Formats: sequence, C-alpha cells, structure tokens
Amino acid sequence: MPHIASMGTYLPCWGERYRRVVGDDEDAVTLAVAAGRAALGGSEPVERVVLVSRDLPLVESSNTAVLLAGLGLDPELEVTERLGGAPATLDALSSARPRTLVIGVDLEPAGAAAAWISDHGGVQVRTTARVARSLPVRTRHADGVHDYGDPRLLRERGLVASLSAAWLDTPVAVAGVEHKQAVALCGAPPQLPTCGASSALFALAAMVDRDATGLLVGVEQASLSGVTVGAGQLPVRRLEGPTHAPPAGLVEPGTDLPLSLAAYERAFEAKVRWEAGRHDGSDELNFPPRYRLGPDGTLATDYTLVPLPRTGTVYATTTVRLPVPGQRSPYSLVIVELDDVGVRALAKVTGADADTIHIGTRGRMVLRRVAIRSGVPDYGYAFEPADQAVRPERESA
Repeated sequence: MPHIASMGTYLPCWGERYRRVVGDDEDAVTLAVAAGRAALGGSEPVERVVLVSRDLPLVESSNTAVLLAGLGLDPELEVTERLGGAPATLDALSSARPRTLVIGVDLEPAGAAAAWISDHGGVQVRTTARVARSLPVRTRHADGVHDYGDPRLLRERGLVASLSAAWLDTPVAVAGVEHKQAVALCGAPPQLPTCGASSALFALAAMVDRDATGLLVGVEQASLSGVTVGAGQLPVRRLEGPTHAPPAGLVEPGTDLPLSLAAYERAFEAKVRWEAGRHDGSDELNFPPRYRLGPDGTLATDYTLVPLPRTGTVYATTTVRLPVPGQRSPYSLVIVELDDVGVRALAKVTGADADTIHIGTRGRMVLRRVAIRSGVPDYGYAFEPADQAVRPERESA
C-alpha cells in the first residue's frame, strides 16, 4: 500500500472561495508546478511524476519538459500524463510506487493538488473498489464540449448505481461531484474547490486535516474508484491565498507573436528552470546567462547554470497602460532583487491588480505562461507578492 508522505495544494487567487478561475498567465502546467513544489518542499527525492488532468495545454505533444523544469527535477525522470478525472487520480495514487509525485489539475473550477509517495510513514491508502461503466452524459468532440444535461440520469444511473455495484459502505468523502450531491451520500463531507482530477487529492487533504479515516470515493460520470485512507501524520502545505475579483482591464486583439524554435530551445533551461550563468573562475552570476569577452579578447562560453532563489524584494516598479496585442492592460512590471545573490530580474506582476505593487514589496517568483507564440505556450517567471498568503502546513495527529 502506498505511503503518502506529504501533500501540497494550489488555488489561483482569482474568483470566489469555492470557485476559483485561472489568470491570463496560468494553465494546467503552471498550476501543477505550484502544487507539486508545495508537496515536495524542495528536498525530497523523486523518481517519477504522474500528472492527471483533462485540461493539458499540449495534447499532440508532451508537457513533460516544462513540468520537470518548473518542478526543478531531473529532465530524464519518468513522467506519465493521464487524461481523466477523480477516479483516474485515485487509481494513480493507490498504484503509485515509492518516490512518485502524483498531481491532479483542473481549470474549471481551477485548482491543483499533489501527493508525494514515500516507502514508509505518512498516511497509507489502499484500493477498495473500481467500477468502469459507460454513461457518456458529457462528451468532448473536435468542435467543442457536448453536455446532454440529464443530472437525474447521471445521479441515479451513474453515481448511485456505481456505488451499489461496488458494494461500498458510506464514504467519508466523495470527489468528482458537486457538494450537494456529496452531502446526500456522506452527510458532512468536506466542501471541495474543484470537481475533476484534483478534487480527489483535495478531499484526501481535507480528511488529513480532520484526522478522518475511512472510504474516499472518486466519481466521473458512471466510473468510480474507491480507496481506504488509514490513520497517520503528514504535512499539507496549502498555497491558497485570499480571493480577488478577476482582473480588470482590456485585452487588446492582435495576432500571436511569431515563434523562433531556435531561440525557444536555447533559452528554455535557464528561463523555465530559473537559473543564472556562472563562468569558470568567477563568483558573479549573469541573468539571463550570456557569453562574455575574456581578458585575451576571446569569447568565453564556458558558463554553468546555477539555480536562483525564488524570493526577493521589489527594487523598482512601473505600470504599462498602453495596449499590447494579446495582453491585458494595464499591467505592472517590477525589477526584483533576489535574496542573497546580487541578481536583479525584470518580471511581470501576477496575482495582483495593476499599480498595487510598491518598492520594498516582498514576494516570490512563480512559473507562468508568458505568451502563446504560434500556438505554443511560452513559459517564464512572474513576481507574486507575498500577501497571497500561504496557509501554514498542518501536521495531522
């Protein structure tokens, strides 16, 4: 049985308490990175990653490179991308090998949660039931999503029938359904911020917070997975700041910026892994990394990449009010003095309204989608102010 050693959750700051929405610069990958880094805490050894979602930005290509770079993991790690909802996440969790990071992501409502699997301690889960039945009430075709809109059929022939077929006792929590449906089945289940792949992990985190053990069920249409959650202790680190109304401003229409694949590949590692260059024999860090002219007039290209701190203080700030094609304006830019390395970086502000950031504001650098170029998501780092409070982790008893 897998041992869950730590968990992390992330909710965008925009929207309402139980219905968050992604910002203009967020997608499933940036949400997954935020939740995954929260779960790992930066030091745990990871051998594989499982990402579960129905909202991956690239379907005909892989999201692996950006995911591993954002998480700060070895680019050669095994990554599995699964298309699915709450049952798929519970299946991934209950079958995970030690040193696996399992992440579930949703965009509507928006949220991500992650669990890191160890080989001892923490909270154990074991598979209790799996039911695969066909009731395609909601389908997705090339021309869009089709919802046949029969909630009674979905409940009676989907959720209730699947629970009956699985011969399950009354669950402690149900993921993948609206809260009122969960109440009808559980009595007093936790209210979850999402209804898809991440909801199963949000439900597990809520059970840990409540010191609850027992049956956790994930449902999607007529498919069901159930796991039994045992007793134990694990930290849950939540990146769930206060909510704000979606940002104001106008998005200027315009064509995508063209993509240079050569430039994209050349800058990828430093930009997405957040690294500076250091030349041999020098303590100076260059960001972005660059060649330099040596004392003998030759071009020195022998720099190595060094991870940069992800926290810092605003050194200077400005707000851009002129419309920029494809961007919401106004927006703020800052120069951030990173902690303890003597490096200043230019970044766009995220998670806050324009013109609300001041010199001296503390914050952190977070992975964001900076643009879409020729249909390809382009990622980089933005500055998120520290008032997007991180709820303290709780060690369950």
